[in-house]
Amino acid sequence: MQKFVITRDDSVYEAFPDVALTPSGKLVCVYAECTHHADRSWTRIMRIESPDRGRTWGNKIPLTCATHGLPNWNCPRISALHDGRLAVLVDLIYGVGEAGGRIMLLTSTDEGATWSAPRETPARGIVPDRLLELASGRWIIACHDKEEETGYLVQRLWYSDDRGATWQGPVLVGRQEGLNLCEASLLPVGDALVAFMRENSGQGWDCYKAISRDGGLTWGAPIAFPLPACHRPAAGLLANGQVLITHRYMQGGKGWTGWWTQNTFAGLTDVESVLAETRSGAHTRILPLDFDRSPASDTGYTGWVQFPDGEIYVVNYIMDDAPKAQIRGYALGMEDFVLLDSMESL
Repeated sequence: MQKFVITRDDSVYEAFPDVALTPSGKLVCVYAECTHHADRSWTRIMRIESPDRGRTWGNKIPLTCATHGLPNWNCPRISALHDGRLAVLVDLIYGVGEAGGRIMLLTSTDEGATWSAPRETPARGIVPDRLLELASGRWIIACHDKEEETGYLVQRLWYSDDRGATWQGPVLVGRQEGLNLCEASLLPVGDALVAFMRENSGQGWDCYKAISRDGGLTWGAPIAFPLPACHRPAAGLLANGQVLITHRYMQGGKGWTGWWTQNTFAGLTDVESVLAETRSGAHTRILPLDFDRSPASDTGYTGWVQFPDGEIYVVNYIMDDAPKAQIRGYALGMEDFVLLDSMESL
């Protein structure tokens, strides 16, 4: 595995990145700049590009105007649509403590060189998943919010069957009393759609998943999945048919308010495990991606793509040797997970 500095600017907090691969092979990374993770008195969303598979990166360029106080920008996600366009979803927060989020959409028709102005969607909540485009053409926006009746976080989605002209929703994806389900990553698997979710009670509990068999209109009950202490999963299918889920590891305990989080992991699994109806029916192989040595450690929101030759490129934010958060890239292959010449099954 190789590590690269995507951007490090010690004057500002750089965090919450995602990355897309364009048809020409360019990487486009989007991320947030802010005063601090816990201080959004100043925010803006940035973009930065690499022409050489993430080995070097150009100058960072603002994707939005800066905010001063409310509303403020939070967590951007980027996806490459089937028609070649790029789409960015980002939550614009109108309330205190990440409340009152509205999901905004920006698009580019020239591989990220120019962008539309942010356009408000009907989706309400925070920390959206990537704009998901199903094989049927359906667009899905997923985000979470706090349920007033119970006080727990719930995961929801909105969908469009006319490429964003009109939207339907919300659809309840994940809700269970006693669980705070959030930050979903939606993964199409055959005729199913699986939502991997962070559980945000601060106890180091498993990732949870829910499964839909009708294109996201209805969902089964949450099922524990063996990615312990998983925050902000980012799931996708690999070229070999396996599934990769990058995520923050947040062990819970006193660390929830003390040392916070230090590890970013990549979990390898398979379709059978993804669709299993029980935790015991699934297995994972977990690779440490990075460790944050800073006493004020803060890391673990990721995005990733796979190149046609199989190489995987992950983006992540981390404090580590910087006074404020920076954005790193990681190039890895299947040999980082397993010795391929000694295991026939992989």
